[in-house]
Formats: sequence, C-alpha cells, structure tokens
Amino acid sequence: MGGTLSSAVALVTGAGGGIGGATVSALLAGGAEVIATDIKAPSSGTLNLVQDVTDEAGWAKLADIIRERWGRLDCLVNNAGIAAVSTIEDTDLGSWRRLMSVNVDSMLLSCKAMLPLLRESGKTRAGGASVVNLSSVGGLGGAPFMAAYCTSKGAVRLFSKSAALEFAALKYNIRVNSVHPGGIETAMMEGIVDAYVELGAAPDRATARASVDAQHPLRRWGKPEEIASGIAYLCSTASSFMTGSELVIDGGFTAH
Repeated sequence: MGGTLSSAVALVTGAGGGIGGATVSALLAGGAEVIATDIKAPSSGTLNLVQDVTDEAGWAKLADIIRERWGRLDCLVNNAGIAAVSTIEDTDLGSWRRLMSVNVDSMLLSCKAMLPLLRESGKTRAGGASVVNLSSVGGLGGAPFMAAYCTSKGAVRLFSKSAALEFAALKYNIRVNSVHPGGIETAMMEGIVDAYVELGAAPDRATARASVDAQHPLRRWGKPEEIASGIAYLCSTASSFMTGSELVIDGGFTAH
C-alpha cells in the first residue's frame, strides 16, 4: 500500500543547505506544507523563517507560530548541523561545545518544543507523526580528524532510538528515525575536503576527493536529492511501521 505526504505539515531545519533544500523540495512535491528554517532565511518553503537551533526561546516562538497557523505538526526533520575537521590534540573545548550544541542539543530542544504539536498529529494521522533526525555514517563508525563530528552524530543516533522507544511506551503515536548519509555533494562536504588538505591529511583537493570516492563502493558522492527521497519516505505514511531505525544511504560506505 502506498503512503502519502498530502496535506502534511512539516518542519525542516537547516533548509538553506544542500540536503535541507532538497528535502523541502521533496516534501512540497509530495503535497506537504513546509516550514523551512535556517540561520539565514531560506526561500524554498511554504513558510520561511530564520532560526538558531540552539536557542530554546526561539524554538518556543516557532512552536507558537505553527500552533497558530496549523494547530499540529506531522513531520519534524532535524537537519541543521555543522562539521569540524581537527586532530583531537588541537580540538579546543569551545569548538567542541559549539558543535555539540548545534548537532545534539538541538535534538532535545526541538523535540521538547514540538512535542505537543506532534502529539496532536499522532491523534489523527495515519501512521502517526514522524521525527527524522539527520545523523551520518560518521554516527555509525569513527573517522580520523573528525572525533567531534562523529561523536555528535553517534549521539543523534542514540537520542533517536531512545525517543522512539519512549514515545511508543507513552503511546504518543510519534515515530522517530535517523538518517545516515555517506559523502554527499554539498558545501559542507566540500568544506571537509578543503579542511583535510589544510590539515595535511591529503596533498591536494583531487587526492582528497579521490580518497572519499574510494570509500564508497559506488565510486561517487551522493546527491542531496538521494538523501531527501529517503527523508520524504520516513515522513510519509508509507513508513508507518518504522521507528527507532537507522536509514543508511551511503553508496555502500558502511558495507565494507
């Protein structure tokens, strides 16, 4: 049986980035109304807003806006995130905490703020409300020079599992799953490549890119749209029996 996104109300954070923008487009194409947020105002959603995902008061204001206009939230996509490339020796505590705040603290803040709206959706929506948290293949295994990032994405994975089990135990009818992309053609990934070169881990960009390619059996980076299609599936009613799962979309990266 097919699923639907028709008339769903969805929130996508980090909507100004590659995966975030592609996700907004995929959800709109499926018939959803999308609140798109980013640290700089995006322009692709039904409603576009500036948001700092580490600001608890900002989350409360956003919940009020959604409640006033729609009265519920069917899909929450926590996509906002940052990356860092550094040796452990050179990682300073301030940078570590900033990354954890954006990548991990935002998960707690979003779920707390949006929970009443998600519960409203869970009362009537077939398959329940859906929360999709963006992790990474780095959340399934470590990587050199990316200890902070991989730690944060591992935390996203286990937060998602814990939330899925808790919401099921409380009979909220809210599903929670994590998505784990491999190397994707985004500005963030290009920045990681540049950082590897600056760090001396690769002699030049071509070598660094070739190294990333070689880690994917499909021998290429993924496209944002390929991740967005998986996110849209988890948001749709077609995934109504999925919760606490990791959806890995990585070109075979983790199949080694």
